[in-house]
Amino acid sequence: MQFIYFENPSNQIVITGDEHKYLFKVRRIKKNELIKVRNLKDDYLYIYELKEINKKEAIANLKEKILLPQKPHTFLHLIWCIIDPKNIEKALPSLNEIGVSKISFVYCDFSQKNFKLKLDRIKKILINSNQQCGRSDLMQIEIISSTKEAFKKYKDFIALDFDGKEIECKNIKKPILIGPEGGFSEEERKLFKEKIKLKGFILRSETAACAISSKILL
Repeated sequence: MQFIYFENPSNQIVITGDEHKYLFKVRRIKKNELIKVRNLKDDYLYIYELKEINKKEAIANLKEKILLPQKPHTFLHLIWCIIDPKNIEKALPSLNEIGVSKISFVYCDFSQKNFKLKLDRIKKILINSNQQCGRSDLMQIEIISSTKEAFKKYKDFIALDFDGKEIECKNIKKPILIGPEGGFSEEERKLFKEKIKLKGFILRSETAACAISSKILL
């Protein structure tokens, strides 16, 4: 873990719960040692010195804060048709570590409407991923109710589709549309202005999201 997360770091913080367990049972941090904290909002790395430690909580005082952004160098926006939330949650840490800046989850024609994403759970997954990889900003997440609404909001997008053309992905600056397991409907395809594809076999939705993100960002 590169740092621990606190939403509002102050001159003194109280460490409890999972963070307490990690620092003192896993890493076995001792009194007067330093710990790193981020709030994933201002790009500062907060350095705290541990002053008191007991079985359930610890108290640490702010020693210094350093402006140290660790953000993606390229802004990549995925428009991802909603699939089984379990599969989305498994892919999120990888997409976060690769450096995806924003994901707009959208209910496409072939998305199952009973799939519901829990934004609080997604935020927790992203925070845990940031703590592991060191990223200092929180990925932007939104949910859009239909492709009609998504295409109206983001007119200049590129669809990742099996009959698209192969291009050099490094230069892509537009949002990338990724379909659900059943692919896109014909009505949706009529609205595509630009399509690309990846080499190889037909990919699952979450595999496609990771693959295209890696080609663009890594």
